[in-house]
Amino acid sequence: MNQQPKIIVLDDDPTGSQTVHSCLLLMQWDVETLRLGLRDEVPIFFILTNTRALTPENAAQVIREVCHNLKLAIAAENIKDFLIVSRSDSTLRGHYPIETDVIVSELGGFDAHFLIPAFFEGGRQTIDSVHYLKIDGKLTPVHETEFAKDSVFGYNYSYLPDYVEEKTNGRIKATEVERFLLTDIRQGTLERLLQLKDNQCGVVDGEIQEDLDKFAKDLLTAAASGKRFLFRSAASILTSLAQLGPQPIAQEEMAKYKPTNNPGVIIVGSHVKKSSQQLADLLQQTDVVGIEVDVKQLRDHPDQKNALLQGILDKVKAVYNTGKTPVVYTSREELTFDTVQERLDFGIGVSSLLMEIVQGLPRDIGFLISKGGITSNDVLSTGLKLRSARLLGQVLAGCSMIRTEKDHPLFPNLPVVLFPGNVGNVQGLTTVYTRLNKLV
Repeated sequence: MNQQPKIIVLDDDPTGSQTVHSCLLLMQWDVETLRLGLRDEVPIFFILTNTRALTPENAAQVIREVCHNLKLAIAAENIKDFLIVSRSDSTLRGHYPIETDVIVSELGGFDAHFLIPAFFEGGRQTIDSVHYLKIDGKLTPVHETEFAKDSVFGYNYSYLPDYVEEKTNGRIKATEVERFLLTDIRQGTLERLLQLKDNQCGVVDGEIQEDLDKFAKDLLTAAASGKRFLFRSAASILTSLAQLGPQPIAQEEMAKYKPTNNPGVIIVGSHVKKSSQQLADLLQQTDVVGIEVDVKQLRDHPDQKNALLQGILDKVKAVYNTGKTPVVYTSREELTFDTVQERLDFGIGVSSLLMEIVQGLPRDIGFLISKGGITSNDVLSTGLKLRSARLLGQVLAGCSMIRTEKDHPLFPNLPVVLFPGNVGNVQGLTTVYTRLNKLV
């Protein structure tokens, strides 16, 4: 096989790196920053576009800008072999086909695009083209879960060809979708991959990581012979494509990355059911103290935002000074809005408040845990104002940890956990907290 291609991941929230390690996450996408990623010795890097938090129009605009700059960066670095991945949610939420359509129009000439939503660490499997979520050990078709009822990204089908037809408004018919089933993948699919052309849509099964390892091997062989493929995927295919091996420090030992033995801080923005259950479990620990952010106050009295902010920061410092870990969390009640735009705008307002809280945290904290995909993206790009960060690995399956640079103006060498809303069991947040809170 030829030298491994550069794997360029456009990540629609900052959690897609949850199965790899040691690579760069880029929070900006100017040409010079993209060249950093292309030059890096690790074969994969991530551009955190955060488009899942945007309107369809704004998402398309961001992807167009990223692709335009990518073309310039790829030419400047003289990169010949690369794969583009539009990484999105393993529960099928996100701007499909908007993002893949823009990538095709900007970077053009793909032989196929593949939907590969399997994410094994999170209990997501695809069997006979049906996508499942494992709930309490039972495989549940994903259209029967709360994620399918999402007010922005809802859908009606777990059978992926039907999902494609629904999302493309019939432009791609379910019968036209190429299905790569477990039996096909395990026997080898190279010949079929070499026949694909004209941006054929394909949907890919995955029951265990070895299935995607096998498929990736055939994909890379086909790509080395000149085929151009685009991926709309969750995180597990990235493990197979990047082939990085085990991370440098085991999950249970990642407290070794802490700069001090001081308490950390935990920020919980996500309010999906799983996040709320994990939060409730965490708050039972004796050495943490919950600090609720009443977001209704922000909606009803936006002029009092500064007073709300100062009150929360005072509470954080008081808890921290007693040697306990403050847990700042948004109120769990689901507020209603007249329009999707109002809901998105309010989300931006809540995030802005949370980021000001991050910037006001004590400077010598030992770690920061950010719960929620959009919250985590904002922590990196706005709260910590990072241009790029090096991924250390996972502190829990599906939960990435990065570290700020040693000359960061606010929090040098700070380990930051990016914890997606819908990942982990009920004890997941408590497990990560316990791992990082131990003395080193």
